[in-house]
Amino acid sequence: MSPTPETTTLDIEGMSCAACASAVEKSLARTPGVQSAVVNFATEKATVQFLPGQASPATLKQAVENAGYAVAERAPDISAAERSAAIDQQKAEAYQQLKRRFWVAAGLAALIMPLSMLMLWPALMMRVNMPLLNGALLLLTLPVLLYSGRDFYRSAWNSLLHRAATMDTLIALGTGAAFLYSLAATLAPGFFTSRGLRPDVYYDTTATIIALILLGKVLELRAKTQTSAAMRALLGLQAKTARLVRPNGQELDVPIEQVQPGDIILVRPGEKIATDGLIVEGQSAIDEAMLTGESLPVAKKTGDAVFGATLNKTGSFRFRVTKIGADTLLSQIVKLVEDAQGSRAPIQRLADKVSAVFVPTVVVIALVTFGLWFSLAPVSTRLPLALVNFVAVLIIACPCALGLATPTAIMVSTGKGAEYGVLIRNAEALEKAYQVTTVLLDKTGTITQGEPSVTDFWTMPSQAAGPLLALVAAVERQSEHPLAAAVVRYAETQQVQIPSATEFRAEEGRGAVATVAGHAVFIGNQRLLTEAGVAISPEIQTEAGRLQAQAKTVLYVAVGREAVGLIGVADTVRESSAAAIGQLSRMGLDVVMMTGDNPQTAAAVAAQVGITRYFAEVLPQDKAAQVQALQAEGRVVAMVGDGINDAPALAQADVSLAMGAGTDVAMEAAGITLMRSDLQGVVTAIELSRQTIRTIRQNLFFAFVYNILGIPIAAGALYPLFGVLLSPMLAAGAMALSSVSVLTNSLRLRGFRPNP
Repeated sequence: MSPTPETTTLDIEGMSCAACASAVEKSLARTPGVQSAVVNFATEKATVQFLPGQASPATLKQAVENAGYAVAERAPDISAAERSAAIDQQKAEAYQQLKRRFWVAAGLAALIMPLSMLMLWPALMMRVNMPLLNGALLLLTLPVLLYSGRDFYRSAWNSLLHRAATMDTLIALGTGAAFLYSLAATLAPGFFTSRGLRPDVYYDTTATIIALILLGKVLELRAKTQTSAAMRALLGLQAKTARLVRPNGQELDVPIEQVQPGDIILVRPGEKIATDGLIVEGQSAIDEAMLTGESLPVAKKTGDAVFGATLNKTGSFRFRVTKIGADTLLSQIVKLVEDAQGSRAPIQRLADKVSAVFVPTVVVIALVTFGLWFSLAPVSTRLPLALVNFVAVLIIACPCALGLATPTAIMVSTGKGAEYGVLIRNAEALEKAYQVTTVLLDKTGTITQGEPSVTDFWTMPSQAAGPLLALVAAVERQSEHPLAAAVVRYAETQQVQIPSATEFRAEEGRGAVATVAGHAVFIGNQRLLTEAGVAISPEIQTEAGRLQAQAKTVLYVAVGREAVGLIGVADTVRESSAAAIGQLSRMGLDVVMMTGDNPQTAAAVAAQVGITRYFAEVLPQDKAAQVQALQAEGRVVAMVGDGINDAPALAQADVSLAMGAGTDVAMEAAGITLMRSDLQGVVTAIELSRQTIRTIRQNLFFAFVYNILGIPIAAGALYPLFGVLLSPMLAAGAMALSSVSVLTNSLRLRGFRPNP
């Protein structure tokens, strides 16, 4: 029996562009035992699926190192909040270091630039000691190269050793060539003048390019940290302490790290719930918006589950801890979002293919540019012109924008989805949701509440409703039938006093009988009353027919030998279902309902929520076939369900959405999980998908057009017509701007708001 594949996530250090990510990915993919590897430049993570026994975390780490990069160690058994805090701390330190390097480069470039301008004024050049000036410029430029730009050269050399080329290769070649030419002109000007060449220096070009690229890196890193703002906001809500109740009744505030499963925690009004558990005493209303996006507090009582980081609003209660740390719902949500951010959307494949060959292609174009200018320009200026255009081509070419176009948008949108209770398992599900043409809804638990509720309580004119409801509830409280539970819940909402019942007897397939306050009370179907010899009046029969026409289950009520009332029970439609289905229709989607109920019930529910096409009497094993039938019509199908019997259909659908209150099996089969049992989440998921894909397409357009136009201009394509050459410094500014523009466009998704 072959081993079960395992999946692990590696934090990669040292990547500077999409070409770096491609090199790491290829190295991992070549490792024996690795089934798949996805490296995300934006998140700096590698998601690897491998076979235990053939590969291990150690061999994966070695593969990354073989590519010239490093793997950051992950502390085991820490919560998502702790891991995120550690990563944020590392990024903050890297950001501060990057800013220091930028300010050094910018400050020195601000001195180098005006000194270099002296060379443009012949009158000043006659009065300036040029060897001394060039020596001063050299001394000012050296710190820029050796301190501010050292990582570019170190990374480029490392890539060369591993037979790879990255963005740092382009920067190192461009600035290095300009510096070495200037160094030669400074130390041996006679070599140039003896050959009819001008010994120009380009220290200002070298220093300014490094400063501008570092500025772009600073802005890029700052923007990158903002792409995960939604997740950091969620993690920041987690409680830091808990009020622990000792077995002797003593209450003690302890750090959250000291809480263990089985502990009893006291939560007072206005406090955050420390971790996941079950209420053992008390009741309250809890704000779970940070998990579900639902703004209204949720009523909780003894036996109900509570979740860490949610906010207690009103009452005080105690709960028993069931999960801590990485096992809590919040940590699982964060893990799911992290996995989604590390996945690859199909739309990214073209950018990945281009990035893989981009840098070598640019180097070839730069060399051709150098050769053409050196061949065609006048002898006295050909070397400087060839060098300047060679450097401009290398600097303006930026694979970063291509590498950031898709993953940054995915990062922002998955975090934003979690904010609204929409958990996206992978980028492919997010992209596929954009293509959906048909939404197939399971009825029970999706459109409806998923449990029976009393919709009608009708009595004969001679019978008072309150006392009769008390008698009925007394009988039904003894029963375990779901319909009986619905009647008891209804009685509790009506605040009736429920008396005791004796001599209870369940009549299988018919109902129940008991004695309450000296009266024999019957509740069940018509057959129960007929067998008991109870006469049913035409008036009751008429009312029963009306309820049945509405696809409701009818319970007959008799006291003694007289039929006195009817109860209509149905799986009621959720309040938000009709509005959500209307929104889906207005978005141009076909909405179809599927149910195992009879056609009469299906028609009634469909009419209530505005659905015109539905499938009734669909057996659980046939639901997947129904999805296939819609796909055979050329439709891209999104299946929404919540039960175990929905899992095959969810797996068959192009996009699957599981309601959060459903089963774990359904959620495992789904690409998108809705934390709220509310169809509004389907609307939110599809709207978010559409906006995300539009953003990605815009990003890819910007990135491709930038390079398609920028490289020819840098090579001098406009010179024959307009006499215009692109300065390498302008090329550096444009390169930095390209990455920042893509990130800024992705960050617009932070303003996403679902339509009400």
